[in-house]
Amino acid sequence: MRLIKLDGCTTGTRIGKSIYRDNGRVLLSKGTYLTDSLIEKLKKFNVYTIYIEDDMSEGIEIVDAIPEELRVEAASIITSGLDDIAGLNSHKSKLEKMVKSSRAVRSMQKIFKDILSCLNENRTALNLLATTKVHENHVYTHSLNVTIYACQLAIENGLPLKNIEEIGLGAMLHDIGKIYIPNEILNKPGKLTDEEYEQIKSHCELGFNHLKKIHEIPLTVSHCALQHHERIDGTGYPRGLKSNEIHKYAKIISVADVFDDVTSHREYRKPVLPHKGIEILYSGNGTQFDSKQIHMFKNSIAIYPPGLTVKLNDGRTGIVSKYNFNAVGRPEIRIIKGEENQEVSPYEIDLAANEHLTVEIVEADALL
Repeated sequence: MRLIKLDGCTTGTRIGKSIYRDNGRVLLSKGTYLTDSLIEKLKKFNVYTIYIEDDMSEGIEIVDAIPEELRVEAASIITSGLDDIAGLNSHKSKLEKMVKSSRAVRSMQKIFKDILSCLNENRTALNLLATTKVHENHVYTHSLNVTIYACQLAIENGLPLKNIEEIGLGAMLHDIGKIYIPNEILNKPGKLTDEEYEQIKSHCELGFNHLKKIHEIPLTVSHCALQHHERIDGTGYPRGLKSNEIHKYAKIISVADVFDDVTSHREYRKPVLPHKGIEILYSGNGTQFDSKQIHMFKNSIAIYPPGLTVKLNDGRTGIVSKYNFNAVGRPEIRIIKGEENQEVSPYEIDLAANEHLTVEIVEADALL
């Protein structure tokens, strides 16, 4: 199985993993053979990449610490939960809104415990690309990704269970204030005006002010919404906090938040490759982000997971076949095309081996 861009699919391509909508419903099932009309349907739903099954990738196993079904369930709970907690159903009475908020918080806490259990049981690097799904609302998909990254990072920090659970809920709710920002501003393709940027920045305090009123949510969780854009050198917002003034939860979530943001598709820009996302974090090492958190994060995710098609600096093309835990940016590759882009009989190379140290990944088009 391997991941490719939807633009590279043709009629007869066989889907390797089911594609889900944000509400958890299956859009197309595993094993479906694509047609031109189905490809157009996927494009309308903003699907950029899909897993396929073919002879070249036979035997390559896509392993993830979190089962696909759990990711889909979590996405659905976050989608409905954020709306319920934000009180978007304005026709409801105050009591009804409180009940819905309480129920949503409990559902989020429960699903996070399931995520945490899986990460504890499967001590492996996180696969960034495990689930192919529709990008219908950035706030919801981003909240799930940040939750998983932050959970893994909290575990790496060796924090007590209570703290990890609070970080998880904080990550799920960190961007809830964006629900109050108009979509035309959140997804604006061009440069934001000063007034629009101020509206975007207001999501931190909007989220905090709402969450702190909900009895079931600890104040530390509310501060995740308030402080996740604060930076160690005081250049962040909304309050320009520095170093130890920033809560540790927010320091953890900020690393996960920035990485997912720059490596994810947006209406207004393309994502960067995962190793570039790590470089962006390191460019703020000790000034914007906590150095310890960056280092632990880099070692807890699979930057180039199995199934990803990549191009090497010598012109060859291959599929990542195995993750190297001791060299996160240098996996094992199954070469499928030679230096002149010609078809070759597949063979394996290990980028972490001495004879291949000058060879490196320069493209992964399914991520762009």
